[in-house]
Amino acid sequence: MIELFKTRAKLYCFASENNPPGWRKRGTGDVKLLKHKKKGTIRLLMRRDWTLKICANHHIIPMMELMPNAGSDRAWVWNTLADFADECPKPEILGIRFYNAENALKFKEKFNECKEEVKKFLYGTDNSVSKVSEKLEELSLKDKVSGERKVKDRNMSERKEGEVKTSGKD
Repeated sequence: MIELFKTRAKLYCFASENNPPGWRKRGTGDVKLLKHKKKGTIRLLMRRDWTLKICANHHIIPMMELMPNAGSDRAWVWNTLADFADECPKPEILGIRFYNAENALKFKEKFNECKEEVKKFLYGTDNSVSKVSEKLEELSLKDKVSGERKVKDRNMSERKEGEVKTSGKD
């Protein structure tokens, strides 16, 4: 794993099952963005300081959106479809708060860079898509041209056969 980003933060999760629903502290520690060397996937991993127990562990996907929490410049909120912190994957609403606005901004920038990198990895670059579409157009044009030639050749051979048949009847 390649470490792309690391800083200290506090992590919260939204507990909708509580009465009343609210934010619950998950832990304080280093939040990391890690890239898999072979697969190219990127995950967010966070461990608690003293126990080193995992409090966040999920892949970054292109549809994740960081939103400011209650107008704070040092806190972000996002949804994940499968957080593996509790060993079994489950969807979570997570919130993270940093020591200062500078660290929060760095996290957001790196998080968005990671989303774009994963998007390129999953869907390819726009350039490769356009190259593939151009190649397909060339192939379809060649097929049309060769198909038209085949039809012309067939028509010509039918005409010649017709001429031979009519000339033989005289």
